[in-house]
Amino acid sequence: MFQYNYSMKLINVKKLHSSGITFIGVMLILFTILLTQCNNPEKIQMSKAIFVGRESCIECHEDEYHSWKGSDHDLAMDTATDETVLGDFNNAEFERDGFVSKMYKKDGKFYVHTRGPDGKPGDFQIAYTFGFRPLQQYLVPFEDGRFQCLQITWDTDRKCWYHLSDSIHQGEVIKPDDWLYWTNNGQNWNGMCAECHSTNLKKNYDPETHIFHTTWSEIDVSCEACHGPSSEHLKWAEIPEEKRTHDNNYGLVVQTSTISSDQLIGQCAYCHARRSSFEDFIHPRKEIFDIMGPQYPVEPYYHVDGQILEEDYVYSSFVQSKMYMNNVRCTDCHDVHSLKVKYEGENKLCEACHVKADYDTYQHHFHKYPGEDGKPIVLNNGERVIDVGEGSKCINCHMPGGYYMGVDFRRDHSMRIPRPDLSIELGTPNACNSQCHTNETAKWAADFTEKWYGLKKRPQFGEPFSKALSGDVSSVGDLTGIVVDKLNPPIIRAAATRYLGQYPSQKSYDVIIKMLNDPNPLLRDEAVKSFPVTAWNDYVSYLSPMLKDSVRLVRLSSSSALSAVPAEYIDSVIKINLDRGISEYIEVMNYSADFAASRHNLGNMYSNLGDLKKAEENYKEAIRIDNLFYPAKINLAMMYNKAGDNEKTEILLKDVIRINPELPDTYYSLGLLMAEKGDYEAAAGYLQKASDLMPDRPRVHFNLALTLQYLKRMPEAKEAFLKAYNLDPDNGDYISALVGFCLERNNKTEARKYLLNWINLHPEDKSAQEMLDRIDEK
Repeated sequence: MFQYNYSMKLINVKKLHSSGITFIGVMLILFTILLTQCNNPEKIQMSKAIFVGRESCIECHEDEYHSWKGSDHDLAMDTATDETVLGDFNNAEFERDGFVSKMYKKDGKFYVHTRGPDGKPGDFQIAYTFGFRPLQQYLVPFEDGRFQCLQITWDTDRKCWYHLSDSIHQGEVIKPDDWLYWTNNGQNWNGMCAECHSTNLKKNYDPETHIFHTTWSEIDVSCEACHGPSSEHLKWAEIPEEKRTHDNNYGLVVQTSTISSDQLIGQCAYCHARRSSFEDFIHPRKEIFDIMGPQYPVEPYYHVDGQILEEDYVYSSFVQSKMYMNNVRCTDCHDVHSLKVKYEGENKLCEACHVKADYDTYQHHFHKYPGEDGKPIVLNNGERVIDVGEGSKCINCHMPGGYYMGVDFRRDHSMRIPRPDLSIELGTPNACNSQCHTNETAKWAADFTEKWYGLKKRPQFGEPFSKALSGDVSSVGDLTGIVVDKLNPPIIRAAATRYLGQYPSQKSYDVIIKMLNDPNPLLRDEAVKSFPVTAWNDYVSYLSPMLKDSVRLVRLSSSSALSAVPAEYIDSVIKINLDRGISEYIEVMNYSADFAASRHNLGNMYSNLGDLKKAEENYKEAIRIDNLFYPAKINLAMMYNKAGDNEKTEILLKDVIRINPELPDTYYSLGLLMAEKGDYEAAAGYLQKASDLMPDRPRVHFNLALTLQYLKRMPEAKEAFLKAYNLDPDNGDYISALVGFCLERNNKTEARKYLLNWINLHPEDKSAQEMLDRIDEK
């Protein structure tokens, strides 16, 4: 029912009277306004817009429809039919690991005979096709509303079957109980894939029953996937043209014109990013970080210099580029409906912005053009030939790529200058050696780039990132410089903030405090996550305002961080905001509760809140979903240890070591546990392993030394004490234990030496001087 808001249309009656307009005239004007409002398109209620399907769009947008038709969005998913299935289901066979799978048709439907749940052979019907080029996958329905992605995949270029694991998980044996096995959660369509291949996708996962009720309005990525539900736009289109206004975005929920580059990129980012999801993606928001958190371009998902390594889906590569920093957006290069690049041919796309006379020249790239005399590069005994002229193409030097899912070549959208010098220093790839001259060394390529372009090189964030990863404290200065320099891409500044938080100091503390107020939500979010706990009062004082941040990404991190604060430090006003934030956090984690990581996060939250029953339930659920997800096992073990259940603690920690023998902290935790249980021989073994794996951790050596001392293994104990002392000579625990150890062995000379070193560092320590005096007296 129409309601007119008089407060929006106030009329100055006194001014009208002064103009000779009567009361009756005023009433006529008001009536006219009311009548106009009743027929005005502002009555369109976009909040009530519903999805109506692409067929409603074609009449007015025929050109856009035909451009979209046949695109990767159009072919993202479909029902399995003779027209849509590209793979060979004519009794085709595929052998792997000694088992022959068979693809066949029966009664007009498509089937595969292969190993299923628990590794047992079975026949499974194909319900949907997934993707179109250069590969097509197939979805198999299971109970509980699940659809699983068959790993036997069709290569649409070579026209043959292949197994995805052979390219993605080379050398690994994916067993039926592995999260990655095709009938388990790692290959689950509902949670892993669906939201970006269909329109108006609602996952509808029930965390209690583990059942999916997934729905969509259109099976592929159609008009409303980007433009939002369009029922109100149809109403707007029915209004006579002379009565339309354009201040309501034509009745469309999503604004796609006259928006910033960041806003437009955000509309693509939800699907074209490696990220965590906070809720169903029904249509883009003005703030993308209200519905997702992006993966930063850091190890192990990217090379240390930000180049693509694992699947990245473009976003976190592109937003570290110079193009992004100069407001280049997706649609500058790609047609929004066909998705194709706007210009085909030699460098034409790049030359839309970059002057041909400056960049498309031999003096810039130092490579021959197609058709010039020269010899092609022949690699792998003739399996790969790189023709003359390929080196003159911009994308081959500035957008190198790699193969994903076995056959899908994807280019790196960070659009960088090749740096073979960094390959030498950091072990990162470069376009020269990784794309073309694979038979040459990085030194060979670096010599040429130095010859062509000179010695001067720009600093690159990969250098301090590499130092930070190796534990080099000297990286703090460079990391600080990256964080505070607004000329750096925000996502790189955020990544630098994360590394900076690993090196607590007054300098890093001051920078992190400053980033809490940065305009970019990625910086604020990482500042919250990296904020050091020095004193609870300061921690609460700085982080509690972030509970009211305008962006959900920041609120989630703030709520998680502050949930661990003891209740006495949270006043009643902060508690209101924190309770609201915790509820939002739990809601978001329940949305993705089909993932082990989200269940683990819920376990941590309930543990912080003191609800140990719910914490245990969620940790166990994380382990059920993915038995290899060790963080849940470790945190559950720590919870059992606090509760005094050391038997369960021991079982879990030993299981982690069995599956992940490379994790040093687990050996350390197990060593401390065994010492607590009184099994000092076992404790010494685990602590020794931890000491070997973590040679730079003095506390590990110290606890090993105490255990060995108890076992009367004195030479080994002394060696461990000295390792701890040499790593941290300013630690009172270490010097006290070492001096005591020496005196017990009646080695006054060494005891005196260590005491003198300590007194030189701490001349105010009277007890140390008194001990030295007593030694000298004897």
